[in-house]
Amino acid sequence: MTFELNPTHFHWSFEQGVGTITLDRPEKLNSLTFASYRELADTFEALNEVDEVRAVVITGRGRGFCSGGDQDDIISELFARDMQGLVEFTRVTGRLIHSIRRLRRPVICAVNGVAVGAGAVIAAACDMRIATVKTRFGFIFPKVGLCGADMGATYLLPKIVGLGNASEILFLGDLINAEHALRIGLVNRVTESPEACVALAQEWALKLAKGPAFANSMTKQMLESEAQMNLTDAIEAEAQVQAICMQHPDFRTAHDAFKNKQQPVFAGAESIDTENSEGAQ
Repeated sequence: MTFELNPTHFHWSFEQGVGTITLDRPEKLNSLTFASYRELADTFEALNEVDEVRAVVITGRGRGFCSGGDQDDIISELFARDMQGLVEFTRVTGRLIHSIRRLRRPVICAVNGVAVGAGAVIAAACDMRIATVKTRFGFIFPKVGLCGADMGATYLLPKIVGLGNASEILFLGDLINAEHALRIGLVNRVTESPEACVALAQEWALKLAKGPAFANSMTKQMLESEAQMNLTDAIEAEAQVQAICMQHPDFRTAHDAFKNKQQPVFAGAESIDTENSEGAQ
């Protein structure tokens, strides 16, 4: 791998095409600081230029995924800021969410524990979410006197859980347990333990890493773009993007592998061990 990443505010690992970001302040439930917001956004933006990273997992160390903004580093300082300073901060937090959505790689969130405030929105910004039976989500903005429209939450949530469920979540600000989250579609799976949660996220990410990276990037782009289209425009856009994918070598690779009863090895995946990497972490 030619890309080197040495973050200060989280742990990074890379294996078999999967990059893993682990928030690493377990003593503070992985709360975020001004610096970690920026470093995370910088990282997601940089990963767009790294072909070796074909899928990303984000998780947390300890009993929490992310408890939002750090009370000492962030919240206390905000009271001293004027309007311009406050908007500068809220744009910094929104930039992180934007960078996750704009990354042309699938991002899986292994929500290993509590995810509240910014942590809940980060999870919502990911393409898929895996929780544990003890995971709790909290879009708790009204509990602290703020509106639910924070960091893109009112854009993301209705698309994931529907307008009614999103309205309930964002107006009431109550904690949502894993069973409730699964029922309304906020998470894709619920596992028995944090270890199993991360392992399943890694398994899915590895499967994606071995898949057609170009086509996966198109899928993510179209999921985002078509949210603003009517059906006629969406069908036309899909016709064009699928034709582009048909010109990519991966289309021929998949066809030839099927005819020869083999597993396809898609462009860029040659370095991934397709026989011995099942369940690798």
